[in-house]
Amino acid sequence: MGIELAEARAPDGLRIYAIGDVHGYADLLRAMHRRIDEDLRFRPAKDWRIVHVGDYVDRGPDSKGVLDFLIGRMAQDARIIALRGNHDQAMLDFLSEPDPASMFATNGGEETARSYGVTLATDGDDVFLASADQFINALPSMHRRFLEQRPYSVSFGDFFFCHAGIKPMVPLEAQTPDTLMWIRREFLSYEGLHPKIVVHGHTPQEEADLRPNRINIDTGVYVREKLTALILEGDAKSIYTVHRAKGEPGG
Repeated sequence: MGIELAEARAPDGLRIYAIGDVHGYADLLRAMHRRIDEDLRFRPAKDWRIVHVGDYVDRGPDSKGVLDFLIGRMAQDARIIALRGNHDQAMLDFLSEPDPASMFATNGGEETARSYGVTLATDGDDVFLASADQFINALPSMHRRFLEQRPYSVSFGDFFFCHAGIKPMVPLEAQTPDTLMWIRREFLSYEGLHPKIVVHGHTPQEEADLRPNRINIDTGVYVREKLTALILEGDAKSIYTVHRAKGEPGG
């Protein structure tokens, strides 16, 4: 037995803002938070949460700025939540065991290292290991600790938030970290209902994708320079987007 999107509700008195994959676009993340702050000023809510669904690093120009911003914001307000994405996990894996063929090194890690002032070399074992050591030493301990402390999911009312999705027909409490961070085809192709509406990122779409059993809020920020948020309040569901102006530099 599951629930359909049209019937799903956020808890009474709680407004939820869920933000999609950020991938190093600190300027768009800051812009989205400004928009949310403005919304809360003009439409005060009894209570609220901001849920980020993961992938803070890689591909974009300022992964360091993203982590600095989130760490600062979350220290100011415990109502801001950041879940763990597969790219965040890949960065942690690289920090523990640097490998030039790793997902981090081959899927945006060079841009991440560059945001810390390090050029990550991917050819030649000695040169690579030296550059990996430079990156590890340049990374503030609070950044690594932040990534290590990210939870894999959170739930409010009829909505379950995670990075990638869930394994269909498996209880939410039995989902594994790997599934929550990595699943695609089996989850995306499933048309049956889940115990809750799954709000996720991980798979880029041109626009937010609202389906009867799930909502995808990853709009491919590193391709379209557009960051998307879902707003849930009562039975209402709406979408915010922020864009980088044409020709505007990153960071």
